[in-house]
Amino acid sequence: MRLRVTPKAARDGVDGPQTLSDGSDVLAVRVRAVADKGAANKAVAQLVAKWLGVAPSTVEVARGTTSRVKILTVAGTPGDLAATLCERSSLPA
Repeated sequence: MRLRVTPKAARDGVDGPQTLSDGSDVLAVRVRAVADKGAANKAVAQLVAKWLGVAPSTVEVARGTTSRVKILTVAGTPGDLAATLCERSSLPA
């Protein structure tokens, strides 16, 4: 799952799908945590886990730990996760 993260935001939340200037699609996420010592990465993983309805231990930042664009891995059945992602982000199945 590819995300565009805004740390130190006014609120935690998932803003939905977004297209970056390079044409790639991401899920826009904001967290109140600052980008210091992994705090924002931990907050992102917890927020996405809650949003997807999965255990926080199943979500981890796989790439982009120091970047605003991150790749998260989520353990689980790919079909179920894709359906949940589409449903929650208003994407076509």
